[in-house]
Amino acid sequence: MEKATALAKLKALQAKMHAYNHASSMIYYDAVTTAPEGTDEGRGETLAILSGESYHLFINPETDEVLSTLEACIDELSEAEARQVKLLRRSYKKTCCIPQQEYMDYQLLVNSAESVWHKAKNENDFASFAPYLEKLVETNRRFAAYYDSEHHPYDVMLDDYEQGMTRVELDRFFADLRAKIVPLIETIREEQAAVRDDFLYRHYPVEGQRKLADRLMEVMGIDRSHCGLAETLHPFTITFNKNDVRITTNYEENSLASSIYSVVHEGGHALYELNTADEFENTCLAGGVSMGIHESQSRLYENIIGRSRGFSAIVYRLSREIFPEQLADVSEEEFYKAINKSIPSLIRTEADEVTYCLHVMVRYEIEKALFDGTVKVADLPTVWAEKMKAYLGVDVPDDAHGVLQDSHWSGGSFGYFPSYAVGSAYSAQIAAKVGEMIDFDGCVARGEISKITDILREGLYRFGCLYDPGELLARFCGKPFDPTYYTDYLVKKYGK
Repeated sequence: MEKATALAKLKALQAKMHAYNHASSMIYYDAVTTAPEGTDEGRGETLAILSGESYHLFINPETDEVLSTLEACIDELSEAEARQVKLLRRSYKKTCCIPQQEYMDYQLLVNSAESVWHKAKNENDFASFAPYLEKLVETNRRFAAYYDSEHHPYDVMLDDYEQGMTRVELDRFFADLRAKIVPLIETIREEQAAVRDDFLYRHYPVEGQRKLADRLMEVMGIDRSHCGLAETLHPFTITFNKNDVRITTNYEENSLASSIYSVVHEGGHALYELNTADEFENTCLAGGVSMGIHESQSRLYENIIGRSRGFSAIVYRLSREIFPEQLADVSEEEFYKAINKSIPSLIRTEADEVTYCLHVMVRYEIEKALFDGTVKVADLPTVWAEKMKAYLGVDVPDDAHGVLQDSHWSGGSFGYFPSYAVGSAYSAQIAAKVGEMIDFDGCVARGEISKITDILREGLYRFGCLYDPGELLARFCGKPFDPTYYTDYLVKKYGK
């Protein structure tokens, strides 16, 4: 096969793969936003067939021949072409290790597990979800061994979300965070407990919160002609292509900040996806390079921008316009302190900046234990409660507020959680670099968020998956990953 023919076939293959993924993603999006409760069975059959066709499209002798042809002349390819070959070969090796029937069966399992999880969370019924979780763990452990039997299965899964990440590195990372953050929590605990935040839990009608969400997306500079906002139990972002990104939120009538910061968080993900390079569309280079880099953007917008004095003043003014009665007795300073209040709590997605990574650490340690075989699924509610008490000092009242609170495990996303902590640390280093280039705080206070986004687009977003996450971060920041930026940021902010 000639190089030109191979390149043409590679382009056509990726376009078809994208089309299948687009269709499956649309079905998933419908399932978790608007689909009636009892519709999972037929949807599962459709997804299984689509996944089987997608598998056959990619895993076949012709794909292998195309990649082999291009690997033989890799030095003659452009940087983007060579990167596509490298990433697709990595994916090919991993996927072809899994028998097609097992691959299809897994899609059915995930579809059923997600449906059962939703019901189990609503009914506080971990026992109904446990058998599905056991199968998910067992299947992922088996798949990891198919691909790489020489390494620990959890290391194999970590590498899926943040290439090069291992348990050894994460153990060191979390130990460093714990050493600096736990003392900070103790130092500020008494003062933070006295911060007034009762007004955040008054009655805020959903319709008003929807208006506020629209205004926040406008302030962030999110193009609503290419980014929708829907409602679901667990907020997420999904990308069909760079011109069609969807974010979701969950409105709670007695918790104003919950939807505000889920919208800002998911909006950060959306800005990343909306600003990748046009030329990478329909290729494996489209979209964010890793979950850690992706989380760096959602956490940057949610916390470093979103909970800053400048942005909180904007949120305060918008909230006062929509909810004048509820916030009539609240000053701008009180609002700022309330949205930054640091008190150990039960729910990860609503945790403050200081305690957030400890929530992630609980999940990381449980996942490690699950794949080590040192903890059984049936024991998870107890183990979860023990770790939450030990690290955060909180008592878990039920499984809905404990082990069932996240959707990740129902989707088989093991190894994903550490990305949240790593991404939080990335965000501080990235923000520091942007601050060397422009007046970061001034831009935020003036509502000129687009100036920050422009820098991130040119330095990070447009590259998509062209570089590995570590290389991309180093190219932008001028130095390798350094988590001290994150701990220094927290100590400086809360030290005040």
